Parts: sequence; structure tokens; C-alpha cells
Amino acid sequence: MLHFNHVRLTLADAVYPVMPAARPHRSPFPPLLAILCLLGSPLFSPSAYCQDQDEVKGAPAEPSDAQEIREQIAAVEKLQHILPDRGAALYFLAEAKEHLHETREALALLKECIALQEGFDPSGEPAFLELKTTKEFTTLIEGVHRDFPVVAQAHEAVRTTEKDLIPEGLAYDAQRNVFYLSSLNRRKIVEIGRDGKISDFVPSDQFALLPVLGIRLDPRDGTVWADSFTDSGHTELLHFDATGKLLGRFKPDGAAKHGFNDLVVLGNGEVITTDSLANAVYRFDPATHAFKTLTLHRPLFYPNGIALSDDGHHLYVADSLGVVSLDLATGESRDVDPGPRSTLAGIDGLYWYHGGLIGIQNGIGSPRVAVFHLSTDGLRVTRTTVLENRSNFCVLPTTGAIRGSDFFFIANSQIDNLNNDKVMDVTRLESIRIGVLRLP
Repeated sequence: MLHFNHVRLTLADAVYPVMPAARPHRSPFPPLLAILCLLGSPLFSPSAYCQDQDEVKGAPAEPSDAQEIREQIAAVEKLQHILPDRGAALYFLAEAKEHLHETREALALLKECIALQEGFDPSGEPAFLELKTTKEFTTLIEGVHRDFPVVAQAHEAVRTTEKDLIPEGLAYDAQRNVFYLSSLNRRKIVEIGRDGKISDFVPSDQFALLPVLGIRLDPRDGTVWADSFTDSGHTELLHFDATGKLLGRFKPDGAAKHGFNDLVVLGNGEVITTDSLANAVYRFDPATHAFKTLTLHRPLFYPNGIALSDDGHHLYVADSLGVVSLDLATGESRDVDPGPRSTLAGIDGLYWYHGGLIGIQNGIGSPRVAVFHLSTDGLRVTRTTVLENRSNFCVLPTTGAIRGSDFFFIANSQIDNLNNDKVMDVTRLESIRIGVLRLP
């Protein structure tokens, strides 16, 4: 799920090549932050996120979170030498600099990023709203759109009647031939039948759920696991049987903020989930109900999408800077090399498919859906195929599900209309469209 706060990553975190234990909020300068500012979103304090334009000595007043942002900048600059995706770091830093009103530096970083031709498209990034009237920015975007034209191959598979679902997770049950769609706003899970009929799998008035995010099936018995969390940092891992009966709900110990976002289920029934608010990945043992933090070679910045290779040996975790591969047997991890003119940054939904990865990238400016063909060791992208880009099926996509050789995905999640777990403007709500793409 997209989230609209900042990662709190200190310089100390960057010194040690381990995953941060617990940090409050999100990825650097989320794409919809500027929109929320314009809407006067109460989720952010005006002093921190929606700065007025009072000027001090001819310059905009410095954001109240400036020290935090500078620590993030230092952390990413320190990581640049180990990151295979230079463009991801440059884009991150450009957003940071723009947030600090350091526009000249931000534009220089953007130019360097765009020159790599990796797929970043800041035309869809509200964080750069003030740059959009400048000639330099317009020229940059013209170049991006020449290199990465519109790709419109998806068609509509399903349309919901409920407009206020604000869906985030999508999963497919091959045994029953049904899809499950989670709802952040209604705090429920709906079932989409083989005939397209939509009904409640877990109704809103049962179990007092938190907003529901990622969903996955247990390969052993077809039960359903789901993540849930609130903006305030409460989270639960949920387990349902095939009829929607709640089998269990689990959360980490302690008072720290957590946000379970997306998950995979191993062949032995263990669950691995990303925790976007704690910048961590946890392995959950359903027998002992214990959560164990997985250690990676570098800090994560808002871990989100997660995928598991077919053999169950390799885990892939997406964050703002790329995708990290973890060998579950040895514990060794490293960044997947996106190769030239490609990026694995900003992936929300992430899926393993025929030795490669499918990614829904809504953190690279303008959202897109792409397939990343991997080398035999799964550590390098050999070819990137963009399936959908800047089309009306990339309004704000989040996650998807594979059925055979088709990829179904949420095309217009409307998460930008959700603030502090509540819908901001009911007049903007519309039916949710599930798009479908034929996979190569």
C-alpha cells in the first residue's frame, strides 16, 4: 500500500548493514503527498508537510522535519555505493531535496536520474508540482515520454458496485476459482466469483477488523491470510478459513508502531510479511505465534511488495530503492540488479512468474506494470517488458493476482482519497476496476 508519511531512518541506521528494528513511517516523499497537502489533509501537521509560503529572507520557510529529511539523505548517499540502481537513489534524493525547497539541487538530481533512462517519470509525481511550470522540467518529461511511451494493453475484467471499498490487496484461489479483494475503508474482504458476482467473504460488521491490505492463500489448505494496519501504527496478521471464519489474529509484542502490508505463505505454513512502518520483514510461525525479524544486508525504506520463488528458496522484498533477494536457507541477501535502462524501485505489488517478477510500480512518478525477466540465479534483470504505462488502467494501481497466463490487478485503488483511515471526499469515489493483462 502507498503510505503518506516519511521514513525515519537515522544516520546510525546506515552505518550498520542490518535492517532497522523499528522505525515509524514510510517511504521518502510519497507520490501523493502534494495532493494531500493541497487538500488540507489533517493527517499531516501544516508545519511539517503542507508548509505555508511564508518566506524568510526571500526563501520559503524550512520544513519542521528538515533534520529528519537530511538524515534520510545522508543514509541514502551512504548506501549509493552498494546499490545497483543509481537512478533509484537519485530519484529518492531529488524528492528529498525538493521537500527541503532545494529546487536547484532537486532538478540537477532529476536530470541525472532521467538521463539513465530507467523508467522514472516525474510527470505523475505531485512532490514536484512546483517544478512543472519550468521549461527544464517540461523538457525532461518530453524526453521521458519519448523513451517510455504510453502502453495500453489491459482491458476491464470486473467492476465493483461499491464505490467506497478503497481496495488494496487482491488474491486468487485456484481451487475455488474466485478472487479475494481487500478493503481499507470498509475493513472487509469481498469475494469475486467465477461469474463476476461480488459478495462479502468477510463482512464489515464481523470481527472489528483494521483496514485490510495484502491477501495470500495457504498452499496447504486453501485458508486465507491477510495483513491489516491503521495509520496510527496498530497492525494484525489475520487468518481465515475457506468460509470466511476467523481462525486467528496475531500482532507483534511491544508498543512500537507496525504496519503489516503484504505477505507470502511458505509451503510449511509459515508467513513472511513486510512491515512498512517498522521498515522490517517478519517471519511468523503459526505453531508458536512468534514473529522473527529477518536480517538483510541493508536498511529498507518502506518495504512493501513481497514474492516467493516457485521452489520456495528465494524471497524477494521490494522497497523504495529496489528489490532485495534473500536466500531463505543461507540467510544471504543482496539487491537484485535491474540492469541498464531499468528500475525495480517503488514496487507495490510484487509476484513471481516463470522465473521472473511482475511489479506494479507506483513509486516511480507515474505508475506502470512491468515484467522483469531474471537471470537463472534470480539476481539480475535480463529484460524488462512494460505491460501498461500511463494508461487509464494505471490511475493508481496497487496489487494484483495471477490466474494462468493472465495478470489481474487493481487499476484505480483511490488510496489517495483515504486519509487517517477515512474517505476525504465521497464525491470523488468511483467504481473500482480490475484490469487484466496477458503475460508474455
